[in-house]
Amino acid sequence: MNPVELHYLKSFDFFFKKNKFYVLQLFIVILQYSFITINMGATRTDHFTDDQNELANWMKAMGHPARIAIIEFLLKTESCICGDIVNELPLSQPTVSQHLKELKNVGIIQGNIEGTAICYCLNPETIQRIQNRIGSIFTELTRKNAESCCK
Repeated sequence: MNPVELHYLKSFDFFFKKNKFYVLQLFIVILQYSFITINMGATRTDHFTDDQNELANWMKAMGHPARIAIIEFLLKTESCICGDIVNELPLSQPTVSQHLKELKNVGIIQGNIEGTAICYCLNPETIQRIQNRIGSIFTELTRKNAESCCK
């Protein structure tokens, strides 16, 4: 072992002896995280259908009030918006950009580059698919509630 390696080994040994509790806590956290991500999977989405995962991703993307406000603003304007969204929300430009990115990643909105700006609008195909999926769920819930034994 060269002198540098020996120095680091002695330094770690000294640190470990003085901080055993913290090193062990860190090691336990790393093991727990490894177990969750390797053995159990992060979200176990592979156990669900593509339709279920897609609907969950849409709902997750719409699960923030700022994103709902963006969708409502795009519905109200009925055209592509280039930069006006930041003026409509009480959020900074980088925060609005992050919310737009999340909505775009799941296809709820689409963006086109026009000059130096990106213009956003709702994606009508995705909106229609969301409406159909949610509509079928509520239709089934209404039917089941009418026949419910738990009144």
